[in-house]
Amino acid sequence: MIRVSFNFNSDHQITAFQMMGHADAGPYGQDIVCAAASALSISTINALEGVAKTPAAVDSDDNNGGFLKVTDISLTHDAQVIMQTFFNGMCDITESYPQNIEVKMFEN
Repeated sequence: MIRVSFNFNSDHQITAFQMMGHADAGPYGQDIVCAAASALSISTINALEGVAKTPAAVDSDDNNGGFLKVTDISLTHDAQVIMQTFFNGMCDITESYPQNIEVKMFEN
């Protein structure tokens, strides 16, 4: 199962997120849940850097169980719109595939 956790501040802005695990929704290379979560997370990081011009701190490890941690996310409007879109997308995937992915929220 992919586990995604989002950290929110008291103003409901996303300050960090972490993903770990594997969806195990299909054979390697054919796992649509993993593909969707991966595409959304990579697009989000690219958008923070390329569109919002606000790079975040990224730590990842694809080899040991799948791990992605993104911290120091900007609180600018553009960065938060991107992050809220990512959050909504991950919640949509979770709604369709609750046995393969879960989303949790934490307040800083």
